[in-house]
Amino acid sequence: MDKDSFIKKLDDMISSIFSSSFKEKEETYEGPRSIQEYTQSTGKRFRVTKDQKERGLSREEAFKESMISSYGFVDF
Repeated sequence: MDKDSFIKKLDDMISSIFSSSFKEKEETYEGPRSIQEYTQSTGKRFRVTKDQKERGLSREEAFKESMISSYGFVDF
């Protein structure tokens, strides 16, 4: 095996490893999708924080913001 052939195979292997490692994984949201679902799954009532009230967020907007901060994203 000559040097160029070996380097080509090595380069192909490394490229393959990196492409599979850094491939975008499809994220799915696993959290509650509504305030009612949150209440059913946790047994607790969703509460709007004082900061969210001061900013004038609705209960639904505050819920979505809280789920984003907990899960990083939402898809609803």
